[in-house]
Amino acid sequence: MGYTIMGMALGIALIVLFIVGVPIAFAIGGASVIALIIDGSTPLILVAQRMFIGIDSFPYLALPFFILAGNLMGSGGISKRLVDFCMSLLGKLSGGLALVAVLTAMFFAAVSGSSAATTAAVGAILIPSMVRNHYKDSFAAATVSSASAIGIIIPPSVPMILFCIGSGVSVGKIFAAGIIPGIFIGITLMFVAYFRSKQEGYRGTREYSVKEILIAFKDALLALIMPFIILGGIYGGIFTPTEAAAVAVIYGFIVSMFIYREITYKDLAKILLDSAITSASILIIISAANLFGLLMARDMLPQRLAELFISISSDKYVFLLLINVMLLLVGMVFESSAAIIILTPLLCPIAVFFGIDLIHFGVIMIVNLAIGMITPPVGLNLFVASYISGVPLKNIISQIWPFLIVFIADLLIITYLPQISLWLPSLLG
Repeated sequence: MGYTIMGMALGIALIVLFIVGVPIAFAIGGASVIALIIDGSTPLILVAQRMFIGIDSFPYLALPFFILAGNLMGSGGISKRLVDFCMSLLGKLSGGLALVAVLTAMFFAAVSGSSAATTAAVGAILIPSMVRNHYKDSFAAATVSSASAIGIIIPPSVPMILFCIGSGVSVGKIFAAGIIPGIFIGITLMFVAYFRSKQEGYRGTREYSVKEILIAFKDALLALIMPFIILGGIYGGIFTPTEAAAVAVIYGFIVSMFIYREITYKDLAKILLDSAITSASILIIISAANLFGLLMARDMLPQRLAELFISISSDKYVFLLLINVMLLLVGMVFESSAAIIILTPLLCPIAVFFGIDLIHFGVIMIVNLAIGMITPPVGLNLFVASYISGVPLKNIISQIWPFLIVFIADLLIITYLPQISLWLPSLLG
């Protein structure tokens, strides 16, 4: 049997397994095994070999470390202090609490590396506070959900690390590439929150004195400097991204346990367990995707996909538009980490063929999948916000559209103005 039959079996099996609800890791691995059995020319020992090789890499240690660091900081009183600091800066403005939600999410994104974690941490504090101040609960949940999507764009970001693993680009450079787009998107979402608040008549809370602002800044300082320690260490050549992740864990542990004293040893056990489960979930997807990627390469699926795009248009700008449409659709039904793991080795060779810088392409993928965090039916941030607020999902979706439209407009700007992503990495040499 030729590889074409194996490729067809790979695709059909994967789709069927997804439809019947098989978990992503087992769907990818199961589809690969089915394709190998149908092909019949390769011993199944390849399955175990490739899955082990898929995670036998030192840079992968950054994943569990960053996940653990984010959980430590998320449970250690960081979000409350960031909210208080942002409130002191913006609380007096019209829609001040909505602006605080966006700004806090941007700061927390630079700590957690996860959109869902940002939604939970920021939403647990700000959604009830917004409701007490007469904001619609659905608007409050939509604001937090949208802003928290920035969690995977501003570094450190777990999906960014996964993209680097699949594409071979520098973690430091992709981290740098996400800073300006993340801030840009955050600012535009603040405009949406402000004008929507003006329309609804949401007022500010009160004006804070300079002394109160300085006190809030002092309380939040240890949280605010964490990203500078991580990124400064990487760009300054002090430590590698993997070592930076370990430093982040130590820093998060000391601050949360001994300075803020917000977590106990009993809490630590749960944090470690949750981090281990999340890390294992991602790593098993990576190991299965390594086998899946090998079979795709053997069947020349990346080359065939490239030929398909070229047959539609040889213009790279048209290609970028098609990729955006495809990724937006993928983000609606795939969790971001799984989508990155599966699609990165498939799409990066095509991007290189069209002359697109892979760092820029990585940012495009990440922003697309960030939008997927707030689009039904599988928008994870929407489900997290609904769970912690008690607001029905359909009510949140009814309020999400202004944020979503602006987010997509930002995506197009980032796509067609590559220097927004590439200027900071270019300074690194």
